[in-house]
Amino acid sequence: MELNGRTVLVVGLARSGVSAARLLYEMGAQVLVSDRKSEADIMDAVNELKSHTDCEFYLGQDPDHLVDQVDLIVISPGVPADSPFIVKAADMGTEVISEVELAYRLCKAPIVAVTGTNGKTTTTALIGEILKAAGITTHVVGNIGIPFSGKVKEIAQDHMVVAEISSFQLETIVHFKPRISLILNITEDHLTRHKTMENYIAAKCRIFENQGSEDYLVLNGDDSILTDINPGNGVKVFYFSRKRILTEGAWLENGQIIMNTGKGPVVVCPASQVGIPGAHNLENALAAVVASGLAGAKPEIIAKVLHEFPGVEHRIEKVDTINGITFYNDSKGTNPDSSIKAVQSMTRPTILIAGGMDKHSSFSEFVDSFGDTVKALVLLGETAEKIAKTAREKGFENIYMSKTLQEAVEKSYELASPGYNVLLSPACASWDMFKDYEERGRLFKEAVKALRR
Repeated sequence: MELNGRTVLVVGLARSGVSAARLLYEMGAQVLVSDRKSEADIMDAVNELKSHTDCEFYLGQDPDHLVDQVDLIVISPGVPADSPFIVKAADMGTEVISEVELAYRLCKAPIVAVTGTNGKTTTTALIGEILKAAGITTHVVGNIGIPFSGKVKEIAQDHMVVAEISSFQLETIVHFKPRISLILNITEDHLTRHKTMENYIAAKCRIFENQGSEDYLVLNGDDSILTDINPGNGVKVFYFSRKRILTEGAWLENGQIIMNTGKGPVVVCPASQVGIPGAHNLENALAAVVASGLAGAKPEIIAKVLHEFPGVEHRIEKVDTINGITFYNDSKGTNPDSSIKAVQSMTRPTILIAGGMDKHSSFSEFVDSFGDTVKALVLLGETAEKIAKTAREKGFENIYMSKTLQEAVEKSYELASPGYNVLLSPACASWDMFKDYEERGRLFKEAVKALRR
């Protein structure tokens, strides 16, 4: 991809936008950067770019007037694909691509790409650890918090890339073609962006649209949406399942994880040896087994990492135990299905902290998952009243409202008894009160730490 001398507009100065702008500048492009936010609102991003590039800045405004001045537009995941300037660019014949597409065009190594509504970060990290243990130089990038474009210049042909890819990033790919792609599951999410489930499913399925007969697609054999998919492009499909016995892929049989990537079935390890808790994490582990096996990792290496892998920050992360009360940070539970899985992984009475930005999700099944486990519900954020209304309609009355996360933690600690868990699993996005789910998780851990003072 020739960039030297081309004029490129980067829209959106979150992490991936900053990385893309720096990469483009280093490749010789004239870079214009745009963000609706003011310079004061994104000072860290602006200072980083001013320190390392000579980008032209257009802040606090829409980029419509810049479209006819550039050869290429690169957008951050937070920029909707139906934005007016993108429609204008299409009419003018100016190419618009995602940061992931930009990095892909410059990447020399094969890519394992992971998408799905839930489990992406855990599965991406787990595959990365397995491949590293197998002696493969591996770069873990993407929506996991490390922009692909920020690492691509370090990646050699004999390396491997494991990339977490969101539906937002997939909307504006063009040629992106993973060697191995995974869709872990699809449940209702991001409908404020995609409008309909059909659009959301279509965005997820773009991950395999450029694959061919030499590539692999890994799907959840327990997800009815995914089992109905027929790629139709010759890609070799493997399934994983924890509910039924398969002939290829990865599955459970007599308590053992079995893998067959085309060379015959082999036992990987007992399912009980998977170190991360919960049925959902067993599914993530099975997905990682298939992908890692297809990438060349041996069963004994896979088994060792499955046993030792500690999980990822903000995903059912054990924070502390204070006076017999254990606190778990599941700030990455940004939709009801993800938080259902977190609730179901709790094995003790639990005080649940939930609520956040409204993505127009239903909370009915979320409340149904409480069973006898959730003893009290502490709510905050935009959806607090919506969740409370659903809970009361289903006969759950032990509900408390909090204005801040610190207040929610203090109230939960007050309500809990020795032998209880306190679980932060919001079932909602974080952007109503926090910069991102990571900030929400960090502040939760700080509030827990403050209980010891």
